[in-house]
Amino acid sequence: MTAGVARTLTLSSDGFWISPYVFACYVALREKAARFEVKEVKLQAGEQRSPEYRATTWTGRVPALTDGDFALTESIAILEYLEETFAPPAHARLFPADVKTKARARQLMSWLRSDATAPIRAERSAEVIFYERPLPPLTPAALAAVDKMKELLGHFVSSDDGLLPGALRGYAETQWRRPSVAEWVGHPRAADFVPYG
Repeated sequence: MTAGVARTLTLSSDGFWISPYVFACYVALREKAARFEVKEVKLQAGEQRSPEYRATTWTGRVPALTDGDFALTESIAILEYLEETFAPPAHARLFPADVKTKARARQLMSWLRSDATAPIRAERSAEVIFYERPLPPLTPAALAAVDKMKELLGHFVSSDDGLLPGALRGYAETQWRRPSVAEWVGHPRAADFVPYG
């Protein structure tokens, strides 16, 4: 995209604003200083299965990014599209410039969304960040996945001992203070979460 050209994109989000995948795209759009609006899709009501939504998104999932007559789902695909469409240096960089470091970033993103981390997502879904409820301790399978995650993240951020190693905790806390992230976190949410089913 040429700097200075105005265009408005649409990001389809879950209605409760808890999806980590929508969150990644929202933050990317803010970091790119792109003009966009958010369209809430009521997943609990099955709006993602409507013929109209599936006709444009193909997969019937969120996030979905609409750019004119083009719609795209899957957060990694959306992030890569934004990086190329709102390209550096005119816009903030989402991925490292170095080819090998960029490949490592994509490796980490893919792994975090893989079956290897499924036990964590199953036992600590994103809804618990915004909607508190009593939670049992993590199962051995989830704890093993956490250990593997800490091991892998240690290659990216130097770490020490503890449930969340100090260096990783510091990195995470720094990211939570970014204005784009704080905006997502501070967005008003419905008082009660209704499972999507």
